[in-house]
Amino acid sequence: MHWTTNQRSPSVYRVTAVGTRSPIRSSIGLKAVMAVTGILLVLFLIAHMLGNLKIFVGPTSFDHYAHWLRTIGSPVLPDTWYLWIQRSVLGIALVAHIWSATVLARRARAARPVRYAHRPKVQGSYAARTMRWGGVIIALFVVYHLLDLTTGDLNPVGDPRRPYANVAADFAPERWYVTLLYVVAIVTLGFHLRHGMFSAFRSLGQQTPRGERRARAVALGFSVALCAGYLVVPFAVIAGLVR
Repeated sequence: MHWTTNQRSPSVYRVTAVGTRSPIRSSIGLKAVMAVTGILLVLFLIAHMLGNLKIFVGPTSFDHYAHWLRTIGSPVLPDTWYLWIQRSVLGIALVAHIWSATVLARRARAARPVRYAHRPKVQGSYAARTMRWGGVIIALFVVYHLLDLTTGDLNPVGDPRRPYANVAADFAPERWYVTLLYVVAIVTLGFHLRHGMFSAFRSLGQQTPRGERRARAVALGFSVALCAGYLVVPFAVIAGLVR
């Protein structure tokens, strides 16, 4: 903290305190928060996708896996405590990710108070233009997903002892609207990941034409693979491969 005087009024000196901004609230600090929380969320998405794919092994294996998740940490932790700790950490990470992105976006707009008279349509990708509302869609879907397959309030079966049956009933053909919502959320997530990963690679120095091409290819390949891993489950239920 340092002290300044008001130079506009020579006869009256007004002393004010100018505080320094917290490092975490600086633009660099906010980008670091976005990076750390983004990595944490991506690691969870990978682990969750791999767990979902166990449904193709069969009901017994999938139900056993779901039961094992509830008993992680036992006997130190009571049943399901680990899952709720994990959900709390991921929830905090998601809120911090959205908060830092929102603050950075507002600062970017404030730094350019006059809008462009004309912005070419080629400027920015589709994913870049939809990052903000895409994040909102993903956050709302997370809430629905918890109420559906975690608490069972919105699931036709809603039995925590039968997770395989819960998933099969959730994506049944007559519940096409649930599958449609799931597809929209996962595709939106794919766009979000593609743009986020590409931006992260650029921040790490991949700004040459060759480096950017590689970054785009890696970001696209990872996003497509992750989306496919999630979407194969509801489509398998509709096709009758999972019953």
